[in-house]
Amino acid sequence: MSDIAITGLLVLSLFLILGSGVWIGLTLSGVAWIGMQLFAARPAGDAMAVTIWGSASSWTLTALPLFIWMGEILFRTRLSQDMFKGLAPWVQSLPGRLLHTNVVGCTIFAAVSGSSAATCATIGKMTLPELTRRGYPEKMIVGTLAGASTLGLLIPPSIIMIVYGVSAEVSISQLFIAGVLPGVLLAALFSGYIMVWALRNPEQVPAADRRMTFMEKISESRSLIPVVLLIAGVLGSIYTGVATATEAAAVGVVGSLVLSTVQGSMGWGTFKDSLMGATRLYCMIALILAGAAFLTLSMGYIGLPRHLAEWIASLGLNKAQLIAALAVFFIILGCFLDGISMVVLTMGVLMPTVQAAGIDPIWFGIFVVLVVEMAQITPPVGFNLFVLQGMTNRQLPWIAKTALPMFLLMCAAVTLIYIFPGIVTWLPQQMATTR
Repeated sequence: MSDIAITGLLVLSLFLILGSGVWIGLTLSGVAWIGMQLFAARPAGDAMAVTIWGSASSWTLTALPLFIWMGEILFRTRLSQDMFKGLAPWVQSLPGRLLHTNVVGCTIFAAVSGSSAATCATIGKMTLPELTRRGYPEKMIVGTLAGASTLGLLIPPSIIMIVYGVSAEVSISQLFIAGVLPGVLLAALFSGYIMVWALRNPEQVPAADRRMTFMEKISESRSLIPVVLLIAGVLGSIYTGVATATEAAAVGVVGSLVLSTVQGSMGWGTFKDSLMGATRLYCMIALILAGAAFLTLSMGYIGLPRHLAEWIASLGLNKAQLIAALAVFFIILGCFLDGISMVVLTMGVLMPTVQAAGIDPIWFGIFVVLVVEMAQITPPVGFNLFVLQGMTNRQLPWIAKTALPMFLLMCAAVTLIYIFPGIVTWLPQQMATTR
């Protein structure tokens, strides 16, 4: 059979099995099994056992369940209740006022969560009722929350960065540090949009609360200090080289346990719920990673990655055209798959092409995270849209429409990191220098 026929058969098998309701991880393993049985000489059972064990026993992957657990612990503490109270005094003087709590709140929580959906749910529980009660337009509340919550993927520690690092065999610590400046850039773009909207529509912005002195603002924000210290401890230990990503994750778990205990919100029930929530989420991700590893091996035996790389090379695309084509590819793929599945399904095929084009794998990782962020607010499988639909009872198309300006700002961010790659690469280079 030709490469096109083999590819078509495997893609058809993938969508047929997915459409039947089978879990994604099992679907990937099933398609890999079909490929190995039909088109490879190596026994499928032997290849499956070795590959899945190697994927599941990776030490690098240990950081993933720890960071997930840290986010689950903080998700169940009083952080979400205290955050609005702590942030509100500092944004009252900005155009758009309390709408900025969506952006700043998501930025802070993203640095302790690593999950876009958890960030959306936590900050949404805090800001949606409060901003609605104060009279802010619902389309701006929902739209800015939809966009800003995607920062959970970009600002370290990020679950999807760990998945990319394992799949592409790239340093997770360097990926984490590389995501800091692009995350700040994207947050600044979101806040800038809110300011421009507020200046153009001043009549839709409710009046400010009473002015507070600097000391009063500090007093109101004291509940945020432990969380900021936790973030500094986790990221600082990675940046200075004191700890690896896995060790920093352990520090984060211990710190979040101490923080929630001091807050008085850590009981046996909370501990059990956080541990079970992290276990369920990690098992789902681990199953997807194992299936993707087997599928990558299967495609390697068939030769599809090499043929795809040769085909793309034959098109004669320059670096800009290749990046633009991959951005469109990921955005379309995001209409049907979640972010983790997108990464693990494509990295084995795309990395040889990306490396042959001379693209820095650290830079490419941040690029992938940004376009996967776009997929989080792209129907019909935009996870953040589903979370917001459940919280607002609004229709999916309406929520997607409110998030469209945020989507365009993410496109602008991708353009900026392409024109100025130092936004991504400068901090990792400084990190390597300090070591």
